[in-house]
Amino acid sequence: MLRALGIFQRATPDQLWRMLRPTDRHDRCTRDTLNALKESGLTRVETRLESGHQLWVLTEKGHKEAKLLLPKNVRISALRKLRFDVKGRPVKDDGYDEHAAAVTSTAAVLTGAGFGTPLSWQTEIAHRLPYGYTQYADLTMRAPDASVPAMLLEVDRVTEPVDDLVDKLRRYTDWFELLAPKADPTKEKAARGAAVHDFRLWSRLYPATGREGYTPVAFVFTGKTTAQRESRMRRLEQATRAYFAGTPHPGDSYTAVDYHQAVPVVVTELERITADPAGAAGKVWRRLGRDEWQTLSAALDNPDGEWLYRVELQEARRRQAERKAAHREAQRPVCTQCGTKFTDERWQETTRSSWPGQWDRQCGPCATEAADHAQAERVARRQAEEAERAAAEAPTVKPRGLFGRRR
Repeated sequence: MLRALGIFQRATPDQLWRMLRPTDRHDRCTRDTLNALKESGLTRVETRLESGHQLWVLTEKGHKEAKLLLPKNVRISALRKLRFDVKGRPVKDDGYDEHAAAVTSTAAVLTGAGFGTPLSWQTEIAHRLPYGYTQYADLTMRAPDASVPAMLLEVDRVTEPVDDLVDKLRRYTDWFELLAPKADPTKEKAARGAAVHDFRLWSRLYPATGREGYTPVAFVFTGKTTAQRESRMRRLEQATRAYFAGTPHPGDSYTAVDYHQAVPVVVTELERITADPAGAAGKVWRRLGRDEWQTLSAALDNPDGEWLYRVELQEARRRQAERKAAHREAQRPVCTQCGTKFTDERWQETTRSSWPGQWDRQCGPCATEAADHAQAERVARRQAEEAERAAAEAPTVKPRGLFGRRR
């Protein structure tokens, strides 16, 4: 309880109940705990809201105690000091606005749905830009057990112009693209895909997302009417497409999108979350660029991203290999003797030498048969020639006559 009030500064029993004890049927245990801490001088009621809820804060003693309980990497919020009028009476503090209430309620319903613990949250974290502007996030969440290592949240009560929300996303994109100290800009420009993030500042401050893209940004809308909130989400989607849409992979073979240099942006409504039986764990999130409502993990996934690209790349390579094989098959020689296509070995034999062979246009068996026939003809011709030559070289024997025999 003390740690939660240390992080969020002020909260109602209802918000603390949803954040710390979501399995309870009501906030009675939370109210009892707050009253016990009040008796110990650690908490006090700052004011009562128009809704009837009491707004609780830490006392100076409770603030010191909470600071000891919080980890060093979690920033404690400023102390809400009790003020008095000239007569020494406590002054009612009306500095708590509806936006602050919505921010705490958002953290409460997400924590209650299993997205981290109160220690998973920080408020008003600064993201400093080189042109002198600092973009503060209403909330930062770290819930690795829920497949969301980090997420930045902006709570909007449908009161500020949509252009202001667009500017926020533009500044977040500018911040994500900042180089880390001592990073080599030449190597950063030469890097591709997720390797680019190793040179960026954001990867030094936030954990890897486990998905393509920068740390996701969520816009939580609340207030006004359902139609007004829906209109606001559509206008935000149209105006910020350049920041979240990603880049199509070149080539007609690919429908996959490269999200490595894009900001995953999801939207939801606080009213939608509280109305869903599963709360923030239900299908109450919509990824800008999609129409369906999904769970947060599904909305942050990229089924048309790197995974699909690898599948399509493998398929493109398979089709290329088939085309190459078909082209090669079309070029395969045919035996002029029997019409049979050359085997790979025979084709390789005929192309091994630049000097054409006598039977290169015949398949292996036909070439062998032709060679054997030619060899047999040569042998027969040689034998005939040798017989003729032998006959020509034989001595002529004259037959003896009658007188010759008598001598």
